[in-house]
Amino acid sequence: MTTNNPKGSVGVVTLGCDKNRVDTEKILAKLVKNGYEIVADISRADFILINTCAFIRSATKESVDTVLEAYSVKKPGAKIIVAGCFTERYAAETAAEFSEVDAFVGINRYDDIVSVLENAGRERLYLGGAPAFYGTDRIITTPAHYAYLKIAEGCSNRCTYCAIPKIRGGYRSEKEADVLKEAEKLCEDGVKELIVVAQDTTRYGSDLGGETNIARLLKKLCGFGFRKIRLMYSYPESVTDELIDVIANEPVMAKYADIPLQHVSGDVLKRMNRRSNPEQIYALLEKLRKAVPGIAVRSTFIVGFPGETEKDYLELKDFIGAGNIDYAGFFAYSKEEGTAAALMSGQIPYKIKKAREKELSRLQCAVIKQRHGKYAGKTLEAVYEGVDYAKGRFVARSEYNAPEIDTVIFLTSDFPLEIGEYYDVKITGTGFHLSGEAIRKKDD
Repeated sequence: MTTNNPKGSVGVVTLGCDKNRVDTEKILAKLVKNGYEIVADISRADFILINTCAFIRSATKESVDTVLEAYSVKKPGAKIIVAGCFTERYAAETAAEFSEVDAFVGINRYDDIVSVLENAGRERLYLGGAPAFYGTDRIITTPAHYAYLKIAEGCSNRCTYCAIPKIRGGYRSEKEADVLKEAEKLCEDGVKELIVVAQDTTRYGSDLGGETNIARLLKKLCGFGFRKIRLMYSYPESVTDELIDVIANEPVMAKYADIPLQHVSGDVLKRMNRRSNPEQIYALLEKLRKAVPGIAVRSTFIVGFPGETEKDYLELKDFIGAGNIDYAGFFAYSKEEGTAAALMSGQIPYKIKKAREKELSRLQCAVIKQRHGKYAGKTLEAVYEGVDYAKGRFVARSEYNAPEIDTVIFLTSDFPLEIGEYYDVKITGTGFHLSGEAIRKKDD
C-alpha cells in the first residue's frame, strides 16, 4: 500500500484477539488516508506499530518480547509505537523501563494516531481520553473473503478472573447506524463471510435504549448480501429464543454457536461471578441442538480456577467427555493482578492446572474425532482458503468452523480452485480434521 508522497512507512504487528485486529485495520486506514505507506517488512519501516495484548500473563510476555524483537530488527532512526492493551494496562507505570519505545498510545487515543507518529520520541504517553467511535474505514488484514465486524467495546460482566473491564472499560455498543454502514462497505468490498465480534456480542444494544439488540442487528446484516454471517462470543445467559430463531431460520447465518462457558461446576461458576448455572447450560445446549439441527457449538473453559476441587474438575471432565461441545479451547487459570480471583484462597499449583488442561484437550480431541464421523460420505459447502504446504494439501473450511481456531477440511481437486470461493466437497475421510474431494464450484 503506497501513497504518491508518503510521509513515512509503517510496519504493523497485531497481537491477541480479532477485536484487536479490527482496531489495527482502522488505524491503518487512518494512516493511509493521511499519507503514510504501509509495508509488510517491519525492518524496512520508518515506524513500527505494535498493537498489543495483555489479557493474561502469557500475552503480556508475548507483547514485551515482540517489542524487544522489533527493536532488534528496526532500521536506524525508526520509531516504535506501542498500542493496545499493554499500553492501557501497564504503560503509565512501566514506560520509563522501555527506552526502546518511542510512544505509547492507549485505546481511547487511536483518533490521534497521526500526531502520535509525528511526535514520537518527543511525547511518549498518549493515555486517557473519552471512549470514541473512530470511523468505519478499514484496511482488511485477513484474507479478502472474510472480515471481523466489532460491534462493541469493553465489558461489564465483571468475571472475577478477567482484567478486560479495567483495561477497556465498561460495555459500549457501537451505534447501529455505524455498524450497518461499516458492514455494508465490507460487503461492497467483496467480503463474503462476516464474523461478528465483541467481548460479549449478546449484550449488544443494552446500553443504547430502544429496541436494538443482537438478534435484530443480525437480521439487518443478513439482508446485505453476505454469503455467511458468523456470531462469536455469545454469553450463555444472554442467548435468547429470538437469537436462536435468527440462527436457525436465516439461511445466511452459519449454523454455529460460540458460547464461552468457562466451567460447568456450579461452585466454580459462582466464584467466577458467571451468571449461568449448570442447569441453565445443559438446557441451553439442548434448546440449541433442537432448534438448529447439526449446529456446531464451540466454547472455552478455564481449568484450575482458585478453589477448583477434584470433584469440580471431574464434573467438567465428564461434561467434555460426554460430547456436549463440538470444539473447545482450554486454558489454565492465569492469576491476574487487579482481579478479584487473584486474591482468592485455594490457588492451585501450576503443574496441576497444566495437567488438567492437557487432559481435557486430549479428551476433546477424541470427541472431535468421534463427532466428525457424522460427516462421512456427506457433501458440505466449504470455502477454499489456500494450501497447507507442509501437508501438501488444499485447505477449506465449512460453516461449522471459524477461521484459525477450529478444524479444517483437507481437499483434493481435479480442477483449479480459487481462494475465497465456495465449493461442494464430498467428505472422504474423518478424524481430527476432515478430508474431502472438491466436486464443483458451488455457484456453477
